[in-house]
Amino acid sequence: MFIRKVSRTTTVSPVTKDYVEDSRVHVLQGKDIPDYAIVYRIHGPFLFGATDKFSSILHSIDTLPPIVILRLRNMSAIDATGLGAIRDLADSLHASGRSLLLCGAREQPSQLMKQADFERHVGKENICTSITEALQRAAELYRMRQADQNAGLQTQNK
Repeated sequence: MFIRKVSRTTTVSPVTKDYVEDSRVHVLQGKDIPDYAIVYRIHGPFLFGATDKFSSILHSIDTLPPIVILRLRNMSAIDATGLGAIRDLADSLHASGRSLLLCGAREQPSQLMKQADFERHVGKENICTSITEALQRAAELYRMRQADQNAGLQTQNK
């Protein structure tokens, strides 16, 4: 069962001009990561034996910027335990006043997240198709956060 699940995430296909063009939105090179965000990536299958990899993030949660982006482009597979770990991370970040954005999930992880109604934990608008879209969403969230803070200051000054 395990080998079959992981082997389904393996593909062999030619690199075409369309593939190269479509991949540009996933490339980090040449993109600025603003100070209000941090990007973590998962590389490889995120299964039952790998879920403790979030421990360093959880231990430093108070020092993280307000927006955390989890790049899933290179995550080839996920199981229920991995999904639970991402859910727990999302809940911890939200409890600390931070936002979690997910981006670039491949087919198997994306399907499992949909089946598990994962949008409830991060919000549909915070599940992005690419790092480019996630950085744009981060900028939008940061502007909204700044506007809320400014509105709060104006209310206090009255």
